[in-house]
Amino acid sequence: MFLYEEIQTYNETDIRIYKYVVSNIDKIRYMTIRELAKEIHVSTSTILRFCSKNNFDGYSEFKDALKSEAAVRNACPPSEELQELSSFFARANSSAFEEKLLFAVDAVRKADQTIFIGMGSSGALAKYGARYFSNLGHFAVGLEDAFYPIETFRWKNTVVIACSESGETQKLIEAVHQFKQKKCCILSITNSPLSTLAKLSDWNFSYNLNPKRIHGGYNATTQVPVIFVIEALAKRIR
Repeated sequence: MFLYEEIQTYNETDIRIYKYVVSNIDKIRYMTIRELAKEIHVSTSTILRFCSKNNFDGYSEFKDALKSEAAVRNACPPSEELQELSSFFARANSSAFEEKLLFAVDAVRKADQTIFIGMGSSGALAKYGARYFSNLGHFAVGLEDAFYPIETFRWKNTVVIACSESGETQKLIEAVHQFKQKKCCILSITNSPLSTLAKLSDWNFSYNLNPKRIHGGYNATTQVPVIFVIEALAKRIR
């Protein structure tokens, strides 16, 4: 019920409402608009604007859509860890998803070289992305080292695909900034469209899931959407 073209217009408050709604569909369908506004710490008018932005004529119609969504889920309820992914793939199964990929696909096709870059678990995804692209006939390089001497980089017409769940990793942002100074086209895959990396990029895909941190702050947010988007791009540039 949430389409990509709508989510891409969300501001920070909209993202907060969206994440709460996706995680609490069964609860919200029994809440009044005032109860929901109080729970999220926003005004009722903000909730109404959110409904309107998603093409609903008021809160009642929004709740009816949530009830229908809940009925579909309850018919074959996914496990807790699959609920957000189910929502993601439902949104990905749309023309809006295909339209979102068009700029990135065109940029990679026109580039002479593609570089994936990330740090930590995103660094492993960068290596995977480069290998997957190469497997499908489009040679790419994966960097897990944001300290790579980019100042020595001399290639022209290069696309850089940066992966970061938070989009706020300082060394990665500094590396991407250096690539931008080298006139590279920057594509990024992040969890939030409001992150620094997303704003720095020429194109950004954000998957908008609830971030999860465990064991003192280690990232446990699922990376399945990142792999899905990487593979979707690779298959479309063949």
